[in-house]
Amino acid sequence: MTAVAAARAVAMRPPLSFLFSSRYLFALAGAILAALLLPALALASEEEAIVTLTATVDQLWIVMAGALVFFMHGGFTLVETGFTRTKNAANICAKNLMNMSVGLISYWAIGWAFMYGDTAGGVIGTSNFLIAVGDSQFSTDWFFQVVFAATAATIVSGAMAERTHFRAYLIYAVVLTGFIYPVVGHWVWGGGWLAELGFWDFAGSTVVHTTGGVAALVGAAILGPRLGKYSEDGSVNVIPGHSIPLAIAGVIILWFGWFGFNGGSTLTAVGQDFASVIVVTNLAAAAGAIAAMAVSWLYNGKPDVGMIGNGALAGLVAITAPCGWVDAWAAVIIGLVGGGLVVVGVTVIDKVLKVDDPVGAIAVHGVVGIWGTLAVGLFADPKFGGPEGSLFINGDIEQFAIQALGSAASIVWVGATCLVLFLGIKYTVGLRAEPVEELDGLDIHEHGVFGYGESNF
Repeated sequence: MTAVAAARAVAMRPPLSFLFSSRYLFALAGAILAALLLPALALASEEEAIVTLTATVDQLWIVMAGALVFFMHGGFTLVETGFTRTKNAANICAKNLMNMSVGLISYWAIGWAFMYGDTAGGVIGTSNFLIAVGDSQFSTDWFFQVVFAATAATIVSGAMAERTHFRAYLIYAVVLTGFIYPVVGHWVWGGGWLAELGFWDFAGSTVVHTTGGVAALVGAAILGPRLGKYSEDGSVNVIPGHSIPLAIAGVIILWFGWFGFNGGSTLTAVGQDFASVIVVTNLAAAAGAIAAMAVSWLYNGKPDVGMIGNGALAGLVAITAPCGWVDAWAAVIIGLVGGGLVVVGVTVIDKVLKVDDPVGAIAVHGVVGIWGTLAVGLFADPKFGGPEGSLFINGDIEQFAIQALGSAASIVWVGATCLVLFLGIKYTVGLRAEPVEELDGLDIHEHGVFGYGESNF
């Protein structure tokens, strides 16, 4: 066709005939489809991005909170070192270093399985031994839980300080973090029988602190007091620690770490008010310090600095179980009672029971841990989404009874298993250091070094 003929053919086409060409129709259909789908695709992409961002923020918060809890072992090291003598400083440091080390491995190998594995009658987990690294969410959860597990063991080391064989400590740290603690954790946090019953423990007044406190009581009782602690006539001799500044610095570090301990137990950041959990935690700690100061002042005629530090820790332990479900005023009351209890507890344990606890761990974690557990049944407010009620909020006594039952069951379990554990160690590898080792100090005999140099020997 010539150019003239082609031009003539185009001129003879009906007006807008190109609209009916197949190519145009396909293009038009594609444009319409895109116009309809793009908003939906954009919305789906936005929702997916929000979900991803939420998960990332949650994981970041939990890992940061877990890191704070990990750092608490620095606080425990300073508290225990400060409340004991210079000749045992290196031994305290070694125990706290190995506490995390053996605790991590023990909890990885068996502890997680006993705590969060498939339940066997609500009593113990039975799966996921020697866990493999899973997705990032699983790794986040495991990291947060393992630093809790190791905390229970370090509570015991303070109460048994200055006269325990290092090898004995390694054994009971493995058993406590790998078996005894995870069983209690399974009952409460792993879907066990106490959880089914309606027992509530937000961050561990029972699971961590009562467990550690009862284990400390049994261990210290079997171990016996330090040489020279009690006279033949039954009188009590004070064996002062060597550094109040170290001890109080440790208390402050623990207080700081508790923001992760309690705040991180929301287990999420987005949509959860972890800031309020931190607020009530702070209030309870402050109230505990004030109460311990006042009670020790009235009792001794002077405000005991060490007791004030333990009072702050007592307030923190007390608020650990109810921190997600109580209002600010209740947190102050819970802390005040905890701070008063620790002074009474230390005095009774030392002067009446004649159990030697150099750092006051039994009272701080055991006695006050029980109080914190019961406080859930007294002050929990349903408006916070936890228990349906409590005695002082809406007259619900059932929750208090459940809390008391759960606390008692945990005490029996930990007490019985630790009795077997510590007696077994005593009559096999040996629990207590020899008198000459205790008199010279565990630093040189157990580790071959001096915590502060040979001049302090």
